[in-house]
Amino acid sequence: MRRRSLLFAVPAGLVTLAGCGDDDKSDKAKSSDSPSPSASPSASAPPPPKIVDGPLPGITAGEKFGEKPTVAKGSGDPSKDLAVETVIVGTGRTVAENDFVQAHYLGQIWSSAKVFDNSFDRKSPLVIQLAQGQIIDGWRYALTGKKVGSRVEMAVPPTWGYGTSGNAQAGIKGTDTLVFVVDIQQAFNGKSSAKGKAVAQDNIDLPKVGTNTDGKAPSIEVPKKAAPKKLVANYILEGDGDEVAESDSLLVQYKGVLWADGKEFDSSYSRGQLTSFPLAQVVKGWAQGLTGKKVGSRVLIVIPPALGYGDSPPQGSSIKKDSVLVFSVDILAKM
Repeated sequence: MRRRSLLFAVPAGLVTLAGCGDDDKSDKAKSSDSPSPSASPSASAPPPPKIVDGPLPGITAGEKFGEKPTVAKGSGDPSKDLAVETVIVGTGRTVAENDFVQAHYLGQIWSSAKVFDNSFDRKSPLVIQLAQGQIIDGWRYALTGKKVGSRVEMAVPPTWGYGTSGNAQAGIKGTDTLVFVVDIQQAFNGKSSAKGKAVAQDNIDLPKVGTNTDGKAPSIEVPKKAAPKKLVANYILEGDGDEVAESDSLLVQYKGVLWADGKEFDSSYSRGQLTSFPLAQVVKGWAQGLTGKKVGSRVLIVIPPALGYGDSPPQGSSIKKDSVLVFSVDILAKM
């Protein structure tokens, strides 16, 4: 049985999230005001599609990876199958089902060429898991097996899109085939690590954290000294990505140990799954410690009781009242 993340299993008053935190059901990367490509609720998944080469409308402008594409209107009837073409072949690692992907994309309707959503104008790529129920099945099947750095065009029939109900908010009817152009920037899984530059750990009064980037859990060596009274949030590996804002949602790897004995009490590495969450919904020490840090970094966070679980630790955990918590957190992406 897979363990739940203790980050979310906290008393009311420390966080606002309730009844969530099961890592079998990852948080959606975007709220419901983003029309695609997050999946709509469905009682059952359709059978796997047959993947064909076309037809697909041409890309008439913005043909380079990372450029906003202009896509022609579909000609004639679209295929009843899932049409997929790798327009630009990347050289990065191969994307697997259940990976998280970071991608820029544009989506439009086959019959009208009406663009209903695109991340290029927002200047913010989408980070979402290629998992059933998290994303429309057309994306899940079309992007699995592609390499990071690829541009993929697909035509998604309703069966593997929004079904017969469509998506009224986006102006998508239940009969519409959708055309997407997707630039796969990065992919993450349970073996992903931060890749930042190592920062000197020269304070002998603080824990030492491993700097390995092989996807394995870093070591955390807690000194036999009194714990700091205030929050500590220091770079172990400093990335070069965007700074985290307090309103952001993050995709991370992490490991937590107790200052008192150095024993691990929670870890995404142990579960073999990444964790995603809004900073507004985790313990205050995490929210304050990660705000302002750069994506791609590994951060040491030492959390005093007042910013952690205080006198109400999660039931069934090894955390005692007024425990000081020590975390290593790899910030992989902003959601």
